[in-house]
This record gives sequence, C-alpha cells and structure tokens, in this order.
Amino acid sequence: MKNLNTIMAIACVIGTISAASAALAADEYNVSTGTTVDGQGVALRGNDSVALITGLDVTPGHAKFTVVHDNVAYYFSSKETMEQFAADPVAFIPQYGGFCAFGVAKGLKLDGSPRFADVVDGKLYLFLNADVFEAYKKDKAGIIAKAEANWLGMEHRTVEDVNGL
Repeated sequence: MKNLNTIMAIACVIGTISAASAALAADEYNVSTGTTVDGQGVALRGNDSVALITGLDVTPGHAKFTVVHDNVAYYFSSKETMEQFAADPVAFIPQYGGFCAFGVAKGLKLDGSPRFADVVDGKLYLFLNADVFEAYKKDKAGIIAKAEANWLGMEHRTVEDVNGL
C-alpha cells in the first residue's frame, strides 16, 4: 500500500507540472485556439510559413498538409512546403512565437499578422497592422534588437501578465 501511495503522489506531482507547463506554453505562441481535431492551436492564421519566407506571399494552408511542432499546428499549401518545414521547422517558425515584433520591442504580446511580415537574415517577423509595419520599417535593426532583448523575459509569461490585463 505504501508503494501505491508513493506512485500516486509522484503521478500527481508529474500531472501538476505537466498542466502548469502546458498552460504556460499556450501563451508562448500566437495561435488560433481549438481549430484542429487534436486541439492544437494553428499558427499564422493557417497560412503557409514556408511560402511567406520564400517570397510566395501570404498563401493559405490546408489542414491536409499539417505539421505539429512544439504542440502548435502549422498548415501548408502543398506537400512540398510541408516537407520543407518538417525537415527544419526552426528555419520557418516566426520569431517571438508569431507575436508582433514591434509589440515585443515595446514589451507587449500583440497579434502578428502574416499580411504584415518581413524576412530579415532568413527569419520571419510578423506585425500587428499596416501602421505598425510602417513604423518598424523606419528602424528595423533597432526594433529587432529591442524585441530580442525583451523576448527573453516575455516568452514564458502569459499574454495577460505581459500586457498587464
């Protein structure tokens, strides 16, 4: 009986830790929630990240071409772009979990739209809207540097906590 109680106690601790880390992970990526059969959020509003990075513009993905990476679903427009992503996901994932790079530079987790995206040194950055994207263009290097510095303290915190909600 003592062994059973010990096993149950360990299982409870592991379950608590797993639930806590899953809750934190939910706000590490800017996703559409509850849109896959398995419950993963979908990145980039369902658009193809490989197409964005390779200059094919905003290209809607399809659920039949899905790769789940770090519990986030990425949709692709073709088997080819899906396979490119699967071979090296880190090369195609948007920076700052897909949150607006300008917002991260300002210390906020704001929505990032694939319609307002930039690729710098092979990395994909998303922005909230046209006005924010234009402001970013005035000082790309400065905004990215501030965002890089801020992200370390923001990544594992909830949107509510970061944005003071």
